[in-house]
Amino acid sequence: MDLSTAARDVQIRAYAPYSNFRVGAALRTDKGKVFQGVNVENVAYPEGTCAEAGAIAAMIAGGDTRIVEVYVIADSSTPVPPCGGCRQKLAEFADGDVRVTMASKEGVELVMTVAELLPGAFGTSHLEGC
Repeated sequence: MDLSTAARDVQIRAYAPYSNFRVGAALRTDKGKVFQGVNVENVAYPEGTCAEAGAIAAMIAGGDTRIVEVYVIADSSTPVPPCGGCRQKLAEFADGDVRVTMASKEGVELVMTVAELLPGAFGTSHLEGC
């Protein structure tokens, strides 16, 4: 399945009644499976969920743990990178060279790696000795 199509198909189901800023995400795992997610807003804004986090949660629920490709589309005229929390989540489940494609509603795309998005990622190696 094409990740661009998967992200666009799910984006229309995002729950964004307050901002009307819909985001769709799709990721491919090392097993070739595709998982999708959307942003889900809550009236208590910090309690919402990002599309990337939703796709990762679906991946974990589906039994996979390694991401090999990511595609995110947002209701914006320019590509929007994942928030800091989602960058950290992506770094937990993807190698640094994994491509993250960010797309605008007009189809403008920006491609970066996980390492470029989060060059100083906190990882499990930092927990040694705890």
